[in-house]
Amino acid sequence: MSTNKSFSTETSERYSRALFEVSQESSELDKVEDDVKIFQSLINSSLEIKNFIKDPTQNLSQQNKVSRLLAERLNFSKNLKNFLLLLVEKRRIFFIQKIFDSFLKLCSKKRGEIKAQLISSRELSKTELDKISKDLSESMGSILKFDYKVDKELIGGLKLQLGSIMIDTSIRSKLKKYEQVMIEN
Repeated sequence: MSTNKSFSTETSERYSRALFEVSQESSELDKVEDDVKIFQSLINSSLEIKNFIKDPTQNLSQQNKVSRLLAERLNFSKNLKNFLLLLVEKRRIFFIQKIFDSFLKLCSKKRGEIKAQLISSRELSKTELDKISKDLSESMGSILKFDYKVDKELIGGLKLQLGSIMIDTSIRSKLKKYEQVMIEN
């Protein structure tokens, strides 16, 4: 393992790999992935739950009770329910967001998907996004999944971040280049 990784990152990756492998072995990977997405949206939408999870002073029995209740109410798979209880027992529940992010990356990687960030100067339609995704997926030989944002300050054009590759066709970027050339002369 890399010595540059923090303890929380290494720990999160180990736990996410374990959840991934157990889910895959029991043929529940799709169900667990859906459950993880539901749990993440719950954490992101509820400040109360987010604070409860991140609070290291919570006692184990209270965390167990809440984890069981959430798992039952949200109809989580048995594997995810047991995984949440294991995280509580091992006092790793506050890593849950990092663990789930890492888990979802593993699921995406298994499907051959590549994550990319797309930023446009105006709102793109679903058809336009699908066409961009299809064209780039064909040229890359992998399925591209976009994190899409709109940034009105780009004036016009697009920015695409694919791993370490950045393609910037925005007018703002071009204007900055012209400005730099003018300053240098």
